[in-house]
Amino acid sequence: MRRVMVTGAAGFIGGHIVAGLERLGVEVVGVDLLGDGQRIVSGDVAVPGAWQQAAAGCDVVIHTAALVSFRAGLHEFHRVNVVGTHNALQAAIAAGAERFVQLSSVTVFGNDFPDGVQETAPVRPLGVPYVDTKIAGEQLVLQAHAEGRANVTVVRPGDVYGPGSRPWVILPLREIRRGRMVLPLGGRGIHSPVHVGDLVDGIIAAADAPQAAGQVLTLSGPRGVTNRDYFGALAALEGRRVRSAPAPLLFAAAQLAARLDPQGELTPATIAYLMRKGTYSSERARKLIGYVPKVDLDEGIEDCRRWLTAQGMLTPAR
Repeated sequence: MRRVMVTGAAGFIGGHIVAGLERLGVEVVGVDLLGDGQRIVSGDVAVPGAWQQAAAGCDVVIHTAALVSFRAGLHEFHRVNVVGTHNALQAAIAAGAERFVQLSSVTVFGNDFPDGVQETAPVRPLGVPYVDTKIAGEQLVLQAHAEGRANVTVVRPGDVYGPGSRPWVILPLREIRRGRMVLPLGGRGIHSPVHVGDLVDGIIAAADAPQAAGQVLTLSGPRGVTNRDYFGALAALEGRRVRSAPAPLLFAAAQLAARLDPQGELTPATIAYLMRKGTYSSERARKLIGYVPKVDLDEGIEDCRRWLTAQGMLTPAR
């Protein structure tokens, strides 16, 4: 790879991808709503425009820009996650890029799947805008690959955490401080954490490997853990603990919260996601691109602690 365009370059995953590519000496041009006038071009991927010209001369386009949330509102999710994917793909095709990498999500497997689920398993729409538009985005780019219009790889990350992670570090810590982090099933649901450093290594390898063309690759972490272990480790950074409650009670509370605050993150879909019982296999990625995640949970949480401390985001010890 010589020159790469990264959409969502100012975001959590996109920003780490940019840094990882630059460490390898790759020229990177970013696209994001929050452009800096230098390395990152301002542009809304949901609207065709001048930002698409940033793909000129790029041999790879990595599309990370997305609306990520379990809240309702299909129109906006479709606009960003499906139309935005179409526009980014068109930019890559027009530029003659050799590879288009689409960041999808393990949520497309649904919430009820066998342990160690593989990419050959069917996707499962849930009526949740984020999940269903990620499925639609996959279909869109894989169809382009099947028709020979683009050379595509789809990556399904696990539960991505690390410095800057909003869904799995910043928001949970906020709820822990407020005493509102409550887990269903006694916290026995399964979480599949993948450190952003491991994910970036996998994405870069997938973007560069000829054998990854046309493939769907799950990039998860070294092992699945219980929600009690994952969120408990976060809570310990604040000297706190997480609580649990019966699932029916939490579903009722989430339904009420979603009605009172439609833009909030507490929804029935959030509770359902915390009740997963299976993990995701990254065996195909290991075989095709040599993906082996190295950061275990203890090391990853310590990385988060250092970042949170540097950002002044941990409550000072009394």
